[in-house]
Amino acid sequence: MKFLINKFSTIILTISFLFLIYTFYKSEIIWDGNIRNFYKIYYFISLVLILFSIITFFINYKIKKYFIISGISFVLLLYLFEGYLTFNNQLSKEQIKKQQLYEKQTGNKWDNRAKLDIYKELKKNNSKATIFYNPRNLFAKNHFTQPFPLSGASNSETIRCNENGYFQFYQSDRYGFNNPDSEWDKNEIEYFLVGDSYTQGDCVNRPNDISSVLRNLSNKSVLNLGISGNGPLMEYATLREYLNTNVKKVIWNYYEGNDLRVLTYEKTNNILIQYLKDLNFTQNLKLKQNEIDDFITNFIEKEERDRDRETNFSKFNLLKFIKIFNIRYLIFPPPTQTPGPVFKRILQLTKELTKKNNSKLYFVYLPEHHRYKRTYDNTNYNLVKNIVTELKIPFIDISKEVFEKEQNPLKLFPFEVHVHYNIEGYKKVAETIYKFTKD
Repeated sequence: MKFLINKFSTIILTISFLFLIYTFYKSEIIWDGNIRNFYKIYYFISLVLILFSIITFFINYKIKKYFIISGISFVLLLYLFEGYLTFNNQLSKEQIKKQQLYEKQTGNKWDNRAKLDIYKELKKNNSKATIFYNPRNLFAKNHFTQPFPLSGASNSETIRCNENGYFQFYQSDRYGFNNPDSEWDKNEIEYFLVGDSYTQGDCVNRPNDISSVLRNLSNKSVLNLGISGNGPLMEYATLREYLNTNVKKVIWNYYEGNDLRVLTYEKTNNILIQYLKDLNFTQNLKLKQNEIDDFITNFIEKEERDRDRETNFSKFNLLKFIKIFNIRYLIFPPPTQTPGPVFKRILQLTKELTKKNNSKLYFVYLPEHHRYKRTYDNTNYNLVKNIVTELKIPFIDISKEVFEKEQNPLKLFPFEVHVHYNIEGYKKVAETIYKFTKD
C-alpha cells in the first residue's frame, strides 16, 4: 500500500495520458475526425483526469490513501454494475417474453441454436451455405477492404436472423441479394428496392418480405437490393453499381431508427465517399462477385475458428466488458443525427440518377418501434419530409398510412417488442407501397 500511495500521482497521470492518446487514436486515426463530436466528452474526461493527477502531487499522504481506497471501491462498483448490465442484456426481459409468447401461441419451442452451429450443420450437405455478412463491419479503417461489398455471398443458402421463433433462410441471387435469381433475367423490372434490413426482409422468410409481397400483388418482376446495416450512402452506391436500364420504379426505403446515424459512419469510408465525389466512380461490383464471395467465406471461417477457441468463460465480449461498454452507452448514447447537406445531396443525386435511367423514384418512410412506445420527437421526421418534398420526390408515409390506422401499432412487431416488423407488418407496408405506386 505504501508503494502504491507513493506512486499514486505518477500512475494516475500515466493512465490519464494513455486515455487521452487512445481517445485521439480512435477519433482522429480510426475515424479521421469525422465523428469528433462523439469523442468530445472523452477528451474532456481525459483532460480533467490529467489536471486531477497534477493536483495530487501536492496533497499529503493521508488524503492520497483515502483517494486510493475510494478509487478502488468505485472501480469495483463500476465493474459489478457493468457485469449486471452485460448479464441482463443477454437474458433480457423482452427475449424471455418473446419465447414464452411464441411457445404459448404455436406450441413449438423457440429455436435457440447459434447461427454458427446451424452453419456447420448445413455445410455438411451444402458447400454453398453461408451466414449473412454485414458490410457495415467495414466502416472503420481497421476493417478496410477493397472492393467494398454492397451485398452478401452469391447463390448461397443464407442464414440470417431469428426474431419470430424460427431462423430466416434465403437462397441468395447471383449478386448476393435476397431474390429469386431469375428476377435478374426479366425484360422489365417493375420495382427496384434499396434500403436496410427492413427492405432485405429481416427476419421472415419468402414470400413474406416486402419485395415478395409486391411481386405477388403486381404479378411483375421485383428486385430487392436491401442489405442489413445499409445507410443512405450505401443505398446510393448500390444504385450506382446495380441499377439496370429496364427498371420502371425505384423504391427508396428510409428507416427512421438509424439511417442518419449510419450515414455518419458511411462518410468515414474512403471508398463509399468516392460515390459522392466522382459521379463516374464505380467498383464494378457485378464483375467482382467472386472476390466478394471469397472475402465473406474467409471472414466466416475466421469467426468459426475464433469461437472454437473460446472457453465457456470467454464467450462474452471481454474487450467490451473491460471498456465498460454498457455503462458508457447508458450515460453517453450515440448522438442524434440530423439530415444535413450530405443526406440532401445523396437524395438529389439519386433523383438525377433515376431520372437519367427513365425510372420513377419513390421515398418510403419506415417508422421505428419507439414511435409507438413513448412520446416521439418528430424533428427529424419533419426535416426529412421537407427535403424529400423540396426535391419533388413522392413521399410515402408508412406511419401515417399503416401504423397509425391500427388500434395497437405494436402488433405489427413480433410479440410487440423492439425488433423488425412481423409478417403482417411487412405485408401492410408492401400493400401501401403498391397502392401508391401502381399504374
